[in-house]
Amino acid sequence: MLIDTHAHLYSSKFDHDRDDMIARAQAAGVERVYLPNVDRHSIDGMLALEAAYPDYCIPMMGLHPCSVNADYEAELAIVRTWLDRRPFVAVGEIGIDLYWDKTFVREQQVAFLTQTRWAKALGVPVVIHARESIDMLIELLQDERDPALKGVFHCFTGDVAQARAVIDLGMYLGIGGVATFKNGGLDKVLPHVPLESLVLETDAPYLAPKPYRGKRNESAYVRLVAERVAALLDVSYGQVAAATGQNARQLFAPAHQNAG
Repeated sequence: MLIDTHAHLYSSKFDHDRDDMIARAQAAGVERVYLPNVDRHSIDGMLALEAAYPDYCIPMMGLHPCSVNADYEAELAIVRTWLDRRPFVAVGEIGIDLYWDKTFVREQQVAFLTQTRWAKALGVPVVIHARESIDMLIELLQDERDPALKGVFHCFTGDVAQARAVIDLGMYLGIGGVATFKNGGLDKVLPHVPLESLVLETDAPYLAPKPYRGKRNESAYVRLVAERVAALLDVSYGQVAAATGQNARQLFAPAHQNAG
């Protein structure tokens, strides 16, 4: 019943044991993994995984904000070419990152809005990277408000007010390994958020949950995230797995059916 809505399984960190890692995810009950694109360099590996694991590894198409720089228009042109070539379940991973480098913030905003409008035109959701930029992205989306636009704030680490603002926009909160961290802050947020607004993720190979924090993450560990969410919401693990799985299917299903 588990669905990992965000994992970079094409990462070189899995080159020595990728098939075994996916087998562990399947054994842990993970029924599907959604793959966000980063830039032109990640496309081939992502599509190779789709070919090797059809209907299990499901790709998106987008330009990651950390890959937005002076030549971002050329990168966007590649994304657009792929979106025109074949269906994808979502436009992602897109967004704004104010943690690593603020040199190209304006370009990040333009790239985000451009890709968001593409998603609206295509009728697919957006998968949003919002590192230290939640308020900025909420404001941009409020200006672009469209009931038809759906999506998820991947790796959500905001406060209760931000969570409610995201949900008000028709977006889900992507909950990953940070929920298991002692000082991650989500213990104060998740009890105030409806289970109907959550999807689970790993962001593998990054942000591994306890007890693997600091090590390589993998999709099987989404089970640990589900267990932590269940504890914080005081519901059963089965309820969390079923509800978040249904949320993910509802978010991605129309586009996935088109892709199939």
